[in-house]
Amino acid sequence: MTITTAPVTLDSVRDAAARIKGIAHRTPVLHSRTLDALVGAEVFLKCENFQRVGAFKFRGAYNAASQLTPEQLARGIAAYSSGNHAQAVALAARELGTTAVIVMPEDTPRSKREATLGYGAEVVTYDRYTEDRVAVGEALAAERGLALIPPYEHPHVLAGQGTAALELLEETGELGALITPVGGGGLIAGSATAAKGLHPGIRVLGVEPEAGDDTKRSLEAGRRVTIPVPRTIADGQAAETPGELTFSVNRRLVDGIALVSDDEIRDAMRFAFERLKIVVEPSGATPLAALLAGRVEALPPRVGVIVSGGNVDADRFARLCGRTAES
Repeated sequence: MTITTAPVTLDSVRDAAARIKGIAHRTPVLHSRTLDALVGAEVFLKCENFQRVGAFKFRGAYNAASQLTPEQLARGIAAYSSGNHAQAVALAARELGTTAVIVMPEDTPRSKREATLGYGAEVVTYDRYTEDRVAVGEALAAERGLALIPPYEHPHVLAGQGTAALELLEETGELGALITPVGGGGLIAGSATAAKGLHPGIRVLGVEPEAGDDTKRSLEAGRRVTIPVPRTIADGQAAETPGELTFSVNRRLVDGIALVSDDEIRDAMRFAFERLKIVVEPSGATPLAALLAGRVEALPPRVGVIVSGGNVDADRFARLCGRTAES
């Protein structure tokens, strides 16, 4: 069963921040003069690669799971995810003393699958190119009587994700623009709600891989557009269509979407490792890639970036960042 509640608001983001305090990490904000010089603006990086499970997803997963009833927790939680939400729900379930069953693509990176299992979850796989993960997840949840926490189609999840932007702006003060990755749209929806609730004039910009431009197409069309399953190294952004709930938020609050190539993502990962001394997964590197490749026009003097995660195993990181990269 999917849980529904009121739409996400600045107040619900603030409530989520109070709920996850002491459970989720308050992640660091990095600043690099080298990066500033390259992009021509002062850039503040909110490093969710240092979050629990290595990604921002724990914020929303815990905020949603912690509001389940005792009866729902006793039965357990279900989720579907390419990796980071899977780990987040698995850890949230463990923190709350319940169990989790996660539907994951067969081709999920090994490190993400093993981490999900390591948090105590059961993993059920599916073929992302021939099966619908939502249908698989909903059927499994109904069959077992589990509370389904989707990766973005849930107001409590969106409110939790928005806490990353809330923390960033508390630390930096007002910014001219906020840039986040876009997959299903949950991170940018929660971030835009928080950012524009605090500073109505801020520009909120998303970044997608070129092969996965469903949100950009949807915003341009004024309706949700479906594309073929994207083939990109940014596996966390391989969405076919924006979520219904997330799109209802993003069509009002998001000011634009930039696209980056897989090669630009690799360059950004390499830059983050060599110059910033942090490991960033492909999806987490897309906003940095957009800045370094000049994909964002008319940058304001001060820019915030949410680095969404760092879940990439050593072998894949070496292949991606080496001179002979995987396709």
